Amino acid sequence: MTKRTGLSFSHVGIFVTDIERMADFYTQVLDFTITDRGTLEGPNGPFELVFTSRDPDVHHQIVLVAGRPAHIPFNVINQLSLMADSLETLKAYYRRLQEANVEELLPVTHGNALSVYCRDPEGNRLELYIDTPWYVSQPMRVPMPIELPSDELMAWAERHARGLPGFRSREEWRADMARRMGVDRTTA
Repeated sequence: MTKRTGLSFSHVGIFVTDIERMADFYTQVLDFTITDRGTLEGPNGPFELVFTSRDPDVHHQIVLVAGRPAHIPFNVINQLSLMADSLETLKAYYRRLQEANVEELLPVTHGNALSVYCRDPEGNRLELYIDTPWYVSQPMRVPMPIELPSDELMAWAERHARGLPGFRSREEWRADMARRMGVDRTTA
């Protein structure tokens, strides 16, 4: 079967009430590995994130995000993430989203990824992104100049990433994750 080009489903972020209990469940019961954790500034103040994965090639498959209120009906989905097959595809979807006048259209770099965030018609947050060839400690998010030509954008993103904590190649990061997850690099 041929895979459709453009975007593929990648990962999910969920809001949680007790981030430590949830992190323990995903790591202790379901054998996920915490790949990163930290705090970002949001519109309502700082919030904690825990990134988890079961695959040393994938930085995160489930992201736990603090902020779910207890005992109140609440949408637990933080975001749906779709991986683009190239920077050119990501930029083309950015232009399509601009033309569609979507809400909260925001191009950012996470250091290890270049992302475009927006809201669907019912307000659900979407992330379209590509991985970069390097890794930086997460969470990290700054606006990026997506209008730059692709080669200039990648050079800008790498210069920025090189100045961030944890900078190293994606391969170095992957090898460390494989060791932490107990996955033999030759069979992964």
